[in-house]
Amino acid sequence: MRSYLSLLSLALLLLGCTATKPRKNMNQLREEILTELGKQKGTFAVAFKDLKTGEELLINEHESFHAASTMKTPVLIEAYKQAAEGKFSLEDSIVVKNQFKSIVDGSPFSIGPQDDSEQDLYKVLGQKRPLSELLYKMIILSSNLATNLVIEQLDAKKVTQTMRELGAKNIQVLRGVEDTKAFRQGLNNTTTAYDLMVLFQKIAQGKAVSPAASQEMIKVLLDQKFKDIIPAKLPAEVKVAHKTGWITGVRHDSGIVFLPDGRKYVLVLLSKGLEDDKAGTAAMANVSEMLYRHVQ
Repeated sequence: MRSYLSLLSLALLLLGCTATKPRKNMNQLREEILTELGKQKGTFAVAFKDLKTGEELLINEHESFHAASTMKTPVLIEAYKQAAEGKFSLEDSIVVKNQFKSIVDGSPFSIGPQDDSEQDLYKVLGQKRPLSELLYKMIILSSNLATNLVIEQLDAKKVTQTMRELGAKNIQVLRGVEDTKAFRQGLNNTTTAYDLMVLFQKIAQGKAVSPAASQEMIKVLLDQKFKDIIPAKLPAEVKVAHKTGWITGVRHDSGIVFLPDGRKYVLVLLSKGLEDDKAGTAAMANVSEMLYRHVQ
């Protein structure tokens, strides 16, 4: 009996060590990530969540950042929401134009194709294109012209309201892009790493609009063409449904990472005030790789 009790005590001790090990590993990983990001001049935020275990790693998760093009994910969600409500069909076409109204005073402004990462839409001004095509270009090529055309249809205020309903309490979608007057007055779209994590978790779990709509959004996000942060150092068999964003001194990436065995996690990496954009991007790609290795 004494031998049995000794073995039982040893087993319980080992079990306790096993139970506490992930916490210790995550703390170590957090320090390693802070060290990696600390090599760069700038402010970073990280929001990671393993959707199977619920394990999280959060760094500056509530820090506010200029959203850059990460605001296009909320726009995508709102478009699917309004389509589900019957306000329009995603196959409806709208006229491609290049004149929009500033939220400051309603004055007109246009977008320069030289400042856009997608130029084909500028070749079809005056013609009609399906909303689904505009959404696709808005996400995978980060088309600013497509974004403004879509937001004009949706209303930015409704985008923000839907984000609140989904549990993203701080993300703010005020306007489209390249509204210089608004920019000069500090009227910018903003986000936090935590809020983007909330949104991508909803999409991953089929809770953004509906399971079918969530799956359609994932299909679009999987076709992302800009892959220099989250997917940069991951194996080819790992798929990432994500949306990037960048302006001067700012590099972002946010999305869902799908592992070959069916597991998935959400990862958001934000930065601002970067002294070296290229080095900052590389550091965040390293962080993505570190988190991927952690879940193996």
